[in-house]
Amino acid sequence: MASTSAATESGSAGRIAADTSLGPVSLKVSELDRSRMFYERAIGLRATELDDGALALGVAGESPLIELRGDTSAPGLNRRAPGLYHLAILMPTRLDLAFALARLAEARWPLDGASDHLVSEALYLSDPDGNGIEIYRDRPRDEWRRVGDQLQMSTLPLDLDDLVAELRVASELQTNAPAGTTIGHVHLQVGNLEEAEAFYHGVLGFDVMVRGYPGALFVSAGGYHHHIGLNTWHSAGAAPGATGSVGLRSFAVDLPDDRGLAAVLARVQAASIPSTPMPGGVLVRDPFGSGVVLRTRPAAG
Repeated sequence: MASTSAATESGSAGRIAADTSLGPVSLKVSELDRSRMFYERAIGLRATELDDGALALGVAGESPLIELRGDTSAPGLNRRAPGLYHLAILMPTRLDLAFALARLAEARWPLDGASDHLVSEALYLSDPDGNGIEIYRDRPRDEWRRVGDQLQMSTLPLDLDDLVAELRVASELQTNAPAGTTIGHVHLQVGNLEEAEAFYHGVLGFDVMVRGYPGALFVSAGGYHHHIGLNTWHSAGAAPGATGSVGLRSFAVDLPDDRGLAAVLARVQAASIPSTPMPGGVLVRDPFGSGVVLRTRPAAG
């Protein structure tokens, strides 16, 4: 892992700016009203209707985390095609993660799994269309373990009883996701890890953080455990799914300033990767068709 001190505020040559983060994840869903009910009730996000009929979901007064566009005629999600493995919603504290678990229980929405990754604790589930979701909290960085230049991550059982015990200090349950909730990372299914690394590390400039998982790679900016996960567990050698199908439309990579964005776009152009200007950013696609919106981070408020 390269030293984060080597990266300037706007990014050194070939590396993405250390203060890069992720913006909203845009999904296509089959039934917009059904998805709205799920994300509001089970996840605790608030919906705002957009002019084009889509929904923006997030915490009141903060930038959207998820955008939903409905299409009843869209082909269903292909779980073996490249695209979204899961989007990951980062809770500010462990207590907030316990509240998230309580919301899921109140909504009677089942978990797909619950894991301790050493750097984080995570709950896994799927939305009504099968789009994967992780809800997690990070351990403090000084508790992250390293061996040599590699960050240590694992998949251990999460003690749900211990997590629920956090709620003993609460006078009432938290109905909505709290202020400071963000998209912490996205995890993608890809057809080939070498091609994925060439794009996300070689062109966009994310640092490779973890190679230890069979069939997976984790990359980030600024020493984070991962902003983007990449795996071939179900999608090795697979072609992109049907055009316009349910699933990932795009996710945003938020650069801290115009200089950092220009540096990434220069590498995109040098690699002869097509790009499309759009309101608020520039859309590019990874080698497997997943959309990445490169933009500067919106001003707070």
